[in-house]
Amino acid sequence: MFKKLFKKEAKEKREIVAPIAGEIIPLEEVPDPVFSQKMMGEGIAIQPSGGQIVAPVDGKIILIAETKHALGIAAKDGTEILIHVGLETVSLKGEGFTVLTKMDEVITVGQPLLEVDWDYIASHTKSSVTPIIMTKANEDGDGYKPVGKGKAIAGETVILTTSES
Repeated sequence: MFKKLFKKEAKEKREIVAPIAGEIIPLEEVPDPVFSQKMMGEGIAIQPSGGQIVAPVDGKIILIAETKHALGIAAKDGTEILIHVGLETVSLKGEGFTVLTKMDEVITVGQPLLEVDWDYIASHTKSSVTPIIMTKANEDGDGYKPVGKGKAIAGETVILTTSES
């Protein structure tokens, strides 16, 4: 009888998949101190190999930067995720980006969100490395942790996860 009272309820493991194909790199290796020093939050980055930006979780679009270089997503568990395409891309004023979603749209994992002209980005910015940042923790306080390095497949490869309790 008392076992049920004190038994810790197992928490569901949650995952965030790669929003883009490429090479996974630790946030600390991003050549921009705002990201590498985690001033905006914990996360991971991907050196893109091309393709679209897709939804890394089921959730809702909460930010589309006026300059189209960044998207904000609220996951179902309350986590807020920022996908910042490239470094210093705000200076492009939207050139090289085509938004495929809209504010408050409910999205599902793998859904295309943004087309990127990677050749344009590479020739007009400091770097195409794309940080994926947790800007707000989920509701129960479990933090996502980076999974590691390696190749990422957009919409499939797990890049961040919570641990099961």
